[in-house]
Order: sequence, then structure tokens, then C-alpha cells
Amino acid sequence: MMTALRGYLRFLAASDLCRPGLEHAVPRIPQWRLSSLPRYLSPDQVERVVGSCDLQTTRGVRDRAILLLLARLGLRAGDILAMQLQDIDWRSGTLRVRGKGRSESLLPLPQDAGDAVLCYLNDARPAVDRDRMFLTATAPFRPFCGSPSISQIVSHALTRAGIEDPPSRGANLLRHSAATHLLRSGATLQSVGALL
Repeated sequence: MMTALRGYLRFLAASDLCRPGLEHAVPRIPQWRLSSLPRYLSPDQVERVVGSCDLQTTRGVRDRAILLLLARLGLRAGDILAMQLQDIDWRSGTLRVRGKGRSESLLPLPQDAGDAVLCYLNDARPAVDRDRMFLTATAPFRPFCGSPSISQIVSHALTRAGIEDPPSRGANLLRHSAATHLLRSGATLQSVGALL
């Protein structure tokens, strides 16, 4: 209705039946895309996804570290892609994350995620001169090409875990699951927003 009213006022102004610019007096009604609650996995399903990695392979060790960072800290796929070796301060147990808009945040590194990253760095990461944290598991060893690579790791883990008909198959599923779990545990919206 508001759009039609603004169009009608523009027509009247073009016909010299009212003064120009009157359409700006009609207020805009906010319409948020994707304004429903995010779809998520239960904590048990998240643990099944993380536990589905084969720790006897270098790919499985790498994927488990990535999945734990996504699930525990609610990171985006782009955060994983941009992560560098010097981003972890092992003495203080923090992880520097480069978020959207070139912002940087220091997050506490959970024990299990830190152990998984350390296991990857010591036992599974190829010995190549690259500053990116996570590399492809097959030669030539290089950083991932883009966010779909991380989402594909999540998708394969969902299949291995036997989760039938998940709400989505991308990396954001674990981000939404982490946020939902924090809210249900009593965290405030402001604290969850600050983490994410």
C-alpha cells in the first residue's frame, strides 16, 4: 500500500496536481529478509558431527579442528579461510579473528578446539611455507579457494554423522547452532551478538 501511495504521489507531481517531493512524506515500512529464527542443530547433533571425523587421516584431523572452531566459537567460513598461524596466542589461550569489515576480535580459545588445532598443526598440517592455518589435504598444498570449501567440510560431516534432513548444509549451520545453544544456556542477546 505504501509503495502504491508513493507511486501515486509521484504521478500527481508529474501531472502538476501536487507539489513534487510529497512522496517522501510516506513512511517506509521495514521488511527484513530472513527474519525468522535461524535453523540449528541440537548440541547432541553437533557433537555427532564433530565426532564423525576419522582421526586416523590427515583430512579428518584438519576437519575436526575446523568443525570445532565453527561449533564452539560460531565462526564464519570466511573467518576460517583468513586464519593465519600467528593468530593463536598459545600463552593467553586466545584466537584473533578477522571479521567482516576488516575488524579484529580476540576470542578465548576453548580447550577442545585448541587441542584439535594443536593436533592438526603438529601431526597433520603439511610442512609447507604458508602462513594460512588450514590447507588442502592433497598436493599441491595451498589455502582453500573460498567459503564453499568450508561448507563442503560441514556437509560431508553431516552425512557421515547420519543426520537426516539437516536444516541446511553449510558452515552457517554450526554458527546458528552455537548461538542458539548460548541463548538457551542463559546468555543475553548482547553477549551472543558480541561473540558472533
